[in-house]
Amino acid sequence: MIVVMGATGATGNALLHSLLTRGTPVRALTRTPHRPIPGITGAHQPPVEIQYADATDPHSLRTAFKGASQLFLAMANSPDQVELETRVIDIAAHTGIGHIVKISAPAAEPDSPVAISRGHHAVEEHLRASGLTHTILRPYAFMQNLLRLAPTVAQGIILGTMGDAPCNYIDCRDIGDVAADALTRRDIAGGTYTLTGPEAVAYPELASRLTTLTGNQIRYVNLTPDELRDNLIHNAHMPTWLADHVTEIQQLAIIRPEEPTATVTDILGRPPRTLDAFLHEHHGHFRR
Repeated sequence: MIVVMGATGATGNALLHSLLTRGTPVRALTRTPHRPIPGITGAHQPPVEIQYADATDPHSLRTAFKGASQLFLAMANSPDQVELETRVIDIAAHTGIGHIVKISAPAAEPDSPVAISRGHHAVEEHLRASGLTHTILRPYAFMQNLLRLAPTVAQGIILGTMGDAPCNYIDCRDIGDVAADALTRRDIAGGTYTLTGPEAVAYPELASRLTTLTGNQIRYVNLTPDELRDNLIHNAHMPTWLADHVTEIQQLAIIRPEEPTATVTDILGRPPRTLDAFLHEHHGHFRR
């Protein structure tokens, strides 16, 4: 039995579907079990176990992990992430989980300029110290997060603070497929993998592709870090910690130029999904 945390999130849900296509027994965890999990029906064989669990509720975790052998650990970034994920790891170890696949970050280092990445490093270290078999996945920017640009794209602009620095993007469905392999293939379990799509694309190029896709003129507006942060807080209504995070990761792309890796192809035996394919698939989100 494989337990999937974050089954309603982009990566967790993608993993769920990938495992189901393999006929793998899955227990999907959610904080809202009364709400349907996207794409999951009672007709799936084997059936999906859907169970309530909340990382702030240790009892619910102990119940959810009972009888399982592996765990997929993916949680939304937050100021409480280190506390919550280390608690999950400890409870998993005490309930008999033998292998954890964790979603981390590319710059998971103790001195990373990105605060959330320093947190991921702390969780990785805790996982290593737990003695559990563990696989670390370090994906770059999710293509699915580009859908959040739709409101400003509708106004003809993309705002950022990366200048011409290229950015790695990866489709969450590819992350889910890699995670499924890590949970079902002994030969890759236990590694640390940096995941990207097939190309790194700068915001000006993204604006050009969206212009071609939508037929509307889209331009990139480069802001200072402080200007972007203020815009995210006051106009996008982001909490301060999240606005800081977005600004920090965009500045990191300037400090450390991003290049794609071949990891997805090496593991899956096929190339990762392309940015152009993703944009065409979701073109309706970007049209005015």
